[in-house]
Amino acid sequence: MRKNHFSTRIAQPRADFALSRTATAVQRVLLGMTLAVAGLPAYADTLNTEEKAVSTLPETRVEGEMDLPSELPPSYAGGQVAYGSRVGLLGNKDFMETPFSTVSYTEKYIADRQAQNITQVIAATDPAVFSNGLTGTFSENYSIRGFASNISDVTIGGLYGVAPYYRISPEMYERIEVLKGPSALLNGMPPGGSVGGAVNLVPKRAGNEPLTRFTGTYMSDAQFGGHLDVGRRFGEDQQFGVRFNGVYRDGDGAVNHQKLKAELTSLGLDWRGERARLSADLYESEDRVRGQNRGINLASGVAVPKPPKSDTLLNPDWAYVQTKDHGAIVRGEYDLTDDLMAYAAFGTSETRYVYSGTMLATVFNEAGDFKTSMGQLKMELEKTSGEAGLKGNFQTAAIKHQWSINATHYGDTQKDYGRRQVPGADWITNIYNPVWGPAADKSFPYIAHSETRLTSYGVADTLSVLEDQVQLTLGVRRQQVLTDTFSVSTGARTGRYDEAATTPAAALLVKLTDNISVYANYIEGLSKGATAPMTAANAGDVFAPYKSKQKEVGLKLDLGDFTHTLSLYEIKRPSSYTDPDTNVFSFGGEQRNRGIEWGFFGAPLNDVRLMGGVAYVDPKLTKTAGGINQGKTATGLPKLQGKLGVEWDTPVIDGLTLTANATSVSKQYISADNSQSIPGYTIFDVGTRYTTHLASRPITLRGSVTNVTNKAYWGTPLLSSLGLGAPRTVELSASVDF
Repeated sequence: MRKNHFSTRIAQPRADFALSRTATAVQRVLLGMTLAVAGLPAYADTLNTEEKAVSTLPETRVEGEMDLPSELPPSYAGGQVAYGSRVGLLGNKDFMETPFSTVSYTEKYIADRQAQNITQVIAATDPAVFSNGLTGTFSENYSIRGFASNISDVTIGGLYGVAPYYRISPEMYERIEVLKGPSALLNGMPPGGSVGGAVNLVPKRAGNEPLTRFTGTYMSDAQFGGHLDVGRRFGEDQQFGVRFNGVYRDGDGAVNHQKLKAELTSLGLDWRGERARLSADLYESEDRVRGQNRGINLASGVAVPKPPKSDTLLNPDWAYVQTKDHGAIVRGEYDLTDDLMAYAAFGTSETRYVYSGTMLATVFNEAGDFKTSMGQLKMELEKTSGEAGLKGNFQTAAIKHQWSINATHYGDTQKDYGRRQVPGADWITNIYNPVWGPAADKSFPYIAHSETRLTSYGVADTLSVLEDQVQLTLGVRRQQVLTDTFSVSTGARTGRYDEAATTPAAALLVKLTDNISVYANYIEGLSKGATAPMTAANAGDVFAPYKSKQKEVGLKLDLGDFTHTLSLYEIKRPSSYTDPDTNVFSFGGEQRNRGIEWGFFGAPLNDVRLMGGVAYVDPKLTKTAGGINQGKTATGLPKLQGKLGVEWDTPVIDGLTLTANATSVSKQYISADNSQSIPGYTIFDVGTRYTTHLASRPITLRGSVTNVTNKAYWGTPLLSSLGLGAPRTVELSASVDF
């Protein structure tokens, strides 16, 4: 079963055809709305001019089969996103035939963004993804649909636990795919408990043409680096492929006294036979920040202070965080028949993490004085991950079936060392002029040991009728969760968590026309339950995995080279609390997020590419302990977010592209009772790109300035209330193909 049986839609060159007059009019109206929302009314007004005369031909639609997995869904108009993406055990699907909200970013878009991590890609123009804007933190930090996502839940080829743990440099990946909403059926239970969405990475493979590309990079104030990308295919039929990526960056960042270092070495191997396909990926990576951005808290009753200069470091310059990862993944597929494929994959990875610096910082007066406590942590984490399954299709009467069954495994062994407070290493300083004492003496005593095993079995079937115009997807997954804790002194097991849960899903998609799809879904997420703390009356009680439930309806409008998506959703996630009267710990709490999202991407005009949208989410605490703060808005999230990314290929100089990005967010509460908040902000980025040839070799020059106005603003980091957003940052790169 080499082929996936859905249509591959190919956008036509503008010179060859025009959309119908109705579709063209709709496109122009929607484009005008897009630009108006983005604050470009003058430009939008030009769309009201008389429509140029064009010959109208019927839309061309090429029906075919898409090779998978060796051939990815092709790029959509503009080359920034793809026509489809992996949807868990359902496999790769065209976005117009996917009953969920998805987006897949291409290798070209990743490179043009000059991205140094995953967040810089997925949060740039998607209004459903929120990033706090901080740089040089100990971990990437983003939320999807109003729920914080754990970077450790990112998958590679659908496998949990094999990606770098805290920060992911994107150079070894061909696609970065985002699926919004819970996804327990599709992907199994994420080890880190993310429920707002899932991110999947697709490793690079050697193309049919030889590739040798070197990219030199610079980032202010004095960080330099290089990226080598080499791909070759071998064999009589080019069945063997090798793709190598090597990255090195090091030097001063835009934040004062902050140094950033990243290293990555990866090798992607693949073999393509007539009925079988094999691949392997190996990588080593290191990420180090000296003078990391940790964040601060506010004492009770202290008003939110004015942010200091945007390049201020609120952590000692001797503080550091370092993560080393290495991993290996193997995957195989075999076509048992033309309509049945078997597949299996296995991966393993190791993480070594060290942190030294501020653990707790609290502003205690209006002048901005704050007290810090230093801590030191070390973690050793070993992970394994695997899946195996069958995919097939058949037909009963007028009903087509695309079915899939699979089994997944995830396991980890984690050992923790260190101390959360270093005696005698507390300082009092000021956020506007921080002065630090000497580096604290380091000590990493052994403090914790745990082992986790996740096993699941899933089955799904997509039933299609009326020439695939109506598609119903039904599925269910059974998940087993096993966690053991061990004494650090004797090695004896001290606790066991052994629970199971079943999560169903149902989704309906109707293609009203070739260009319009409407869908509805009900899908559940799954997270590991908690253990009652030692201070609770029921200390030690272990709770079953808890379910998050999403209901969603949406519309997708593809105008040939410009697509709009609209979705309305509700996600309910249980939460824990301790009853103030009985002191009993339970999962009686609940957060309910209701939201609406409008997004767009593509090339609506000649030489113009647009990506962005507007999203509104209402993250409400609907059940709380004793009703305290019930009905309040969850902290750390804006209700309203708008984003716009623009690219324009200028006619003045051939090969010159101008780019701009805007991100605007509303205020965010930082206290559970909503008495404290930080104001919203708008950040602007600009850039340029120039492609040419030098001595017959292709060259691409890129430059960008993020936070052009050098705005100082508060974000909401992990594990604290306030953190400084990134200052004005200049990035330059030059790529040459040999």
